[in-house]
Amino acid sequence: MLSFSKYSPRPEGLDDSEIRASLETALSDVRMSLKKVLILPPDFTRFHSCAGRITWHLYDMLKNHCEVDIMPALGTHVPVTESEWKAMFGDIPFDKMIVHSWRTDVEKVGVVPGEYVSEISEGLVTDSIDVEVNKRLLDPSYDLILSVGQVVPHEVVGMANRNKNIFVGCGGASMINSSHMLGAFYGMERIMGKDHTPVRKVFDYAEEHFLSQIPLSYILTVTDAPGGNIRMHGLFIGRERKYFEEAVALAQKVNLTFVDKTFKKVVVLLDGEEFKSTWLGNKSVYRTRMAIQDGGELIVLAPGVDKFGEDPSIDKLIRKYGYCGRENVLKLVKEHDDIKANLSAAAHLIHGSGDGRFSITYCTKHVTKEEVEGVCFGYIPYDEAVKKYNPEVLKDGWNTLEDGEEIYYISNPALGLWADKAKF
Repeated sequence: MLSFSKYSPRPEGLDDSEIRASLETALSDVRMSLKKVLILPPDFTRFHSCAGRITWHLYDMLKNHCEVDIMPALGTHVPVTESEWKAMFGDIPFDKMIVHSWRTDVEKVGVVPGEYVSEISEGLVTDSIDVEVNKRLLDPSYDLILSVGQVVPHEVVGMANRNKNIFVGCGGASMINSSHMLGAFYGMERIMGKDHTPVRKVFDYAEEHFLSQIPLSYILTVTDAPGGNIRMHGLFIGRERKYFEEAVALAQKVNLTFVDKTFKKVVVLLDGEEFKSTWLGNKSVYRTRMAIQDGGELIVLAPGVDKFGEDPSIDKLIRKYGYCGRENVLKLVKEHDDIKANLSAAAHLIHGSGDGRFSITYCTKHVTKEEVEGVCFGYIPYDEAVKKYNPEVLKDGWNTLEDGEEIYYISNPALGLWADKAKF
């Protein structure tokens, strides 16, 4: 069994040689006996996780000893493009990629009982949850499955990764829909940045009861990226839950920012290469909402956003119903079969709404004013917005503009959580 933890003793984080040495140590007892390995990294939307570099090292270490397959944990996201693959995984051949389909490539392995779901959700959700995973995870020819990813605050599960990478990243529609709606019903602001949430308990139950027999191990990172410079502060390797808990404790220190005063106006930049949809870009909403004051404003600079959903059918639902608020969405779920059948989309609409408490304005190049306003967001053309909120000039944190207005600026919302201490 793999077992290893490594913390950075320096602010700049672990260097590449330390990462390589850590992986060599963790695999030392099993490396030469392996015949076939499956690596499950995240997709390009988690570029800052360092998982791409770790996957490169693993492939380089193992390719001459055994067969190595690589299947990005896409969840509902679009497949990794060739240019994204090269940027994230270096010279690993693009044809090594296996594309996961959350609709067609999964097999049901069990059911989380409704009684358990009711117990952990305080009675808010009572339905059972089907557990589906990609069929490859059940292939007995693999003698090691390595799930690689970053532990960071997350709006559905509390802290991303570990078995979320399996049951959502490599999971099927039932688990994705049910887990997202469970998190939305329980309340995003009760979940983000925390372990042992209802959704995490569902994942833990499913792993313990239905996947304990597969040769799975986790490689977990804790990173940040000030000014775009990625720093790995911890690397945790092993299946035992204690490694995840170590990573959670570190991520709560590295990726959680408690603000001295709440935001009247916060401006968030979505990197144009990383964020192509509001499905991903609404991390700007999730990760800042606990720090925005009532009546406040969120401005989202979104130069790469050209659609709403990553999946065409979900994009259609977002356009149809919009980010119309929690109570409205819950009513829609009761009255309309299309949204009822896509609960992850319903949860996303709840998560992405200011719920009347604060306003959200998207500043886009590729999505029109009519489209943006049609999903219940405000709109400013991107080129107009950056004249006032210039990412080349703004620094992360508090800024005073030329007209005297004070704003809070965040250059990458995916790497943290900003919160009023009283709301955490």
